[in-house]
Amino acid sequence: MIYFSLHGETMEGRAGPGGSEEEQKGGLEGTGLNLPANLHGNLKSASSDENLKEILQNIKSSKTPAVINYGASWCYICSQILPTFCKLSNDFPKLSFVYADIDECLETTQHIRYTPTFHFFRDGERVDEMYGAGEERLHDRLWLHS
Repeated sequence: MIYFSLHGETMEGRAGPGGSEEEQKGGLEGTGLNLPANLHGNLKSASSDENLKEILQNIKSSKTPAVINYGASWCYICSQILPTFCKLSNDFPKLSFVYADIDECLETTQHIRYTPTFHFFRDGERVDEMYGAGEERLHDRLWLHS
């Protein structure tokens, strides 16, 4: 799979720039960003298709309100909103927060056409979707669904 960054470079496969799959860290660790600590244990990262399927199953069976942030390590806008997403996980402790990199979960994220995309779940069902980044917009959606 080939993607184009905002700067016109092409990125191919799962490893992205800088090395092989084995050398790359996955999920939130693989972003290389300085992210705020999660204080409530309600922030998870999906590092594979199997992991994301398990997380989705837990969301559906637990009926806990949740938000999934579908992003990509090469996406500039995703890297801008991700620290806010992590910070907001501390502001909304009753919500489950999940980050899924589309390059690490290729099979389960085929339906994602834009990054970032946020899916909101309540009572095990997806009830809302938001495209793009906007701190205030994201905060308002989280408040609405918490």
